[in-house]
Amino acid sequence: MTEAAEDRYLPQTGFAAKLNWLRAGVLGANDGIVSTAGLVVGVAAAASSTSAIVTAGIAGISAGAISMAVGEYVSVSTQRDAEAALLAQEYRELEEDPADELAELTAIYHAKGLSAETARQVAEELTAYDAFAAHAEAELGLNPDELTNPWHAAFSSAVAFTLGALLPLLAILLPPTTARIPVTMVAVLLALALTGSVSAWLGGSNRVRAVARVVLGGALAMAVTYGIGQLAGIAGI
Repeated sequence: MTEAAEDRYLPQTGFAAKLNWLRAGVLGANDGIVSTAGLVVGVAAAASSTSAIVTAGIAGISAGAISMAVGEYVSVSTQRDAEAALLAQEYRELEEDPADELAELTAIYHAKGLSAETARQVAEELTAYDAFAAHAEAELGLNPDELTNPWHAAFSSAVAFTLGALLPLLAILLPPTTARIPVTMVAVLLALALTGSVSAWLGGSNRVRAVARVVLGGALAMAVTYGIGQLAGIAGI
């Protein structure tokens, strides 16, 4: 197995897995905020009709949530298929040449810092307990009983996107017509600052840079769609 493949299939259990799911949820919510904000701001700039804004917002949320769910399902299903293939190959190797696999497991633990004798003892004890699980974890970084569920991933992405998308839709519908766009822009930028900050904290990156990126990106998206909406309104489209 190549080093690149090993890096791709690092184990994700316990607290680290929860952080990864939380970070994915924050990013999904961020996508929902930006895409829906751009859509409703553009429509509001072109027309003051509440029904048009609601229709566009609901359509955008529905399409975005479905797109996120389908994309995540396909992505995780592909990953799961690859993991299953790797596990099947490892199982065959254990069946065909257990002695060589034991030597390989010993070498892995020896490379991690154990003495040759201790590494051999650890490998033998783990093999006696559950050879397949031991090799799957040490060589592939996988737990055969905890492969990612594509349905869970799809549902989580859709929910995160929808929750994020509801904020700009409500922000543009609740204020008076004249204050819709300014209130929405302020609410969206504050929300993006929050999601950027949380994402940076979860990823251990620079918080100022992360917040600046998402806030500037969201502001640019709304500015562009607002301009398009204004032009469409002037043109009577």
